[in-house]
Amino acid sequence: MRETSLPLDDMIVCPQCDAAYSLRRPDVGERARCARCGTALITPRRKAGLQIIALSLTVAILIVAATVFPFLTITAAGTSNSVSILDAALAFSDGPLIALSLATAALIVFIPLARVLLSMYVLVPIVLDRPPARGATQAFRLSEAMRPWSMAEIFAIGCAVALVKITDLADVGFGPAFWMFCALVFLVVVQDNFLCRWSVWNSLEKPKT
Repeated sequence: MRETSLPLDDMIVCPQCDAAYSLRRPDVGERARCARCGTALITPRRKAGLQIIALSLTVAILIVAATVFPFLTITAAGTSNSVSILDAALAFSDGPLIALSLATAALIVFIPLARVLLSMYVLVPIVLDRPPARGATQAFRLSEAMRPWSMAEIFAIGCAVALVKITDLADVGFGPAFWMFCALVFLVVVQDNFLCRWSVWNSLEKPKT
């Protein structure tokens, strides 16, 4: 793909550096990348829609389950205590820190869950060769706007740092939710890499009839 001046329908713009290119859809398995910054612009994959829906459903189940089951068990001085992800996020739910608690819960639980639900809402009709769902364009735009605020992986890194610091003070055991959370962080990354955003926008703007 090379930089040129064409009608808008025949152009694609890099979301990172705003370089404009003539639009040519690559074959399945190939990628169209920005020549200036290397950002992937179009990444078509065969049956990618079904794979993304399956990943989204799995992530949604893991998020719900990870908030219910124990995340960590800490034992010190003969006393053991189990804590879930929501318990940790809402640890400071009393007093003026309640806003921080709610923000933490949103960033690590509710926003990631909302993103996968919005993805399924948008993609299911497209995969089934049906017209887009009502408000699908706004739903996909909202999902993309929330992407920088979905911080499940940041929470995982923070937990790793905290565990290193407390292992000398107490015995730490990993609960089922810990492994669920590790799996969902990995699946969220895979899902984002599988998703060809240009293909979704193209399907929403030019639906099959």
